[in-house]
Amino acid sequence: MRIWALAWPIILSNITVPLLGLVDTAVVGHLPDSRYLAGVTLGAMLFSFLYWGFGFLRMGTTGLVAQAMGRENDTDVRNLLGQSLIMALVIGVLLILFASPLISLGLWLLDGSEVATHLAREYAHIRLWSAPAVLANYAILGWFLGQQNSRVTLMILLLTNSVNIALDIWFVVGLGMTSNGVAWASVIADYTAFAFGGYLVLRQLATLKGTFLRERLLALAAYTALFHVNANLFVRTLGLLFVMAFFTAQGARQGDTILAANAVLLQFIMLTSYALDGFAHAAESLVGRAYGRKDWREFALTVRAAARFSFWTAGAAACLFAVGGNGLVALLTGLEEVRIVAAQYLPWMVVMPLIAVWSYLLDGIFIGTTGVREMRNSIFIGLAAYLPAWWLTQGLGNHGLWLSFMLFTLVRSAVLIHYYRRHYHRRYQLNRWR
Repeated sequence: MRIWALAWPIILSNITVPLLGLVDTAVVGHLPDSRYLAGVTLGAMLFSFLYWGFGFLRMGTTGLVAQAMGRENDTDVRNLLGQSLIMALVIGVLLILFASPLISLGLWLLDGSEVATHLAREYAHIRLWSAPAVLANYAILGWFLGQQNSRVTLMILLLTNSVNIALDIWFVVGLGMTSNGVAWASVIADYTAFAFGGYLVLRQLATLKGTFLRERLLALAAYTALFHVNANLFVRTLGLLFVMAFFTAQGARQGDTILAANAVLLQFIMLTSYALDGFAHAAESLVGRAYGRKDWREFALTVRAAARFSFWTAGAAACLFAVGGNGLVALLTGLEEVRIVAAQYLPWMVVMPLIAVWSYLLDGIFIGTTGVREMRNSIFIGLAAYLPAWWLTQGLGNHGLWLSFMLFTLVRSAVLIHYYRRHYHRRYQLNRWR
């Protein structure tokens, strides 16, 4: 039950993320001109990709802190927080300094209309002021999760999204602001969360032994482990971003209806990920602690428990999509032509959770053990299957695109299973009787 105790706050906090997007859309969508909605949508998409790319600050911190907890080394736990926060703040300041070229490049890649791009540029220049706070929050969340405190994730995200929603309504409806009001609401909410997270960090530090070490925080050589983990996670994330961008672009080439239908179906994948991520994140912390202790019995028990919860969830999602897929599509779009097209590809949604569950689960295990090269390799080996498969199946239209995406997921899962059996399964089997 320790898996569930750690997972449920993460699952619940994940659910708050789309809620914020719905409120942003509803608030700006009621303005008299649709260009503001287009601008916010484009700008928010840019920041989703940008901040997702720096998600390694959360993942890398979790694995290293969990292992330090397993070694019962409070000094390492303290200094990993300091290193992660310094790294987050430095990257955040660099993003602000290079705001103009980064935003121009991102908006050029997204290729929106001239009016939407202009408003998105204004939105992005405001939002980027929150970069240090957002990235520092990633480090704080990873630090707490590494200590098996997932409720902090829920508390911080609930605060962030509640403040953001309240300010959205006040700035846009109350003060008559437009897309710039939505941007400022996000900036203030992010710094509010950072302040609250800092308060929680100070409380937690008071319970830890050890001290902050100047040589660990200020010497570049002391960051070797963190750089190694984060660099591999960053490259892995870039590969995932390419996969999603390529999928979206190839769907767009087949027409607006296919693009819209694929966007609806991708929400099914996101829905599944909210639950599977909860169990994967719980596994990161528990597996990392067992790995730090070299306690292979605890390691095996954690993996099995996380696997049971993950497989039950994946099976439930597959059944839900098989039985109620058309109803879910109807909830997500009122456009009849999009519903009809999406229904043709629903069988892929039934298969997807059963294939993807392995990659979610094993990502959690490899983050906990900081097996980041294996995670990176799985993405690029998957890409080596994905792109040729897409090329060979173009005659199948959108079915070929979904088939290629499934093959990518399957190969990625198979590679992670291979690495897991080679690195960890044998290890705890060999040590189980000692």
